[in-house]
Amino acid sequence: MTETHSKSRQQAELAFGKLQTPFFAKNHAVDELQAAVDARDAKTARLKAARLAKELADRKSVADAPVTKRGKKTPSVCSTS
Repeated sequence: MTETHSKSRQQAELAFGKLQTPFFAKNHAVDELQAAVDARDAKTARLKAARLAKELADRKSVADAPVTKRGKKTPSVCSTS
């Protein structure tokens, strides 16, 4: 079913379409930038969680490690000729 419009209506539709295209393109660009920001924030959160978990595991392993007594160090004798 095709509709025929007057020439002035067709011109108005074309003009409106030309105005709408940049508007929607701008919204699309904003959406792409926001998606990049969201992806970066999610990655940063994952990396921070992984770093904190590793630091906690390292602290636990150091705390759980048996403490060994070290003998006294003997001074080394250096001979100079």
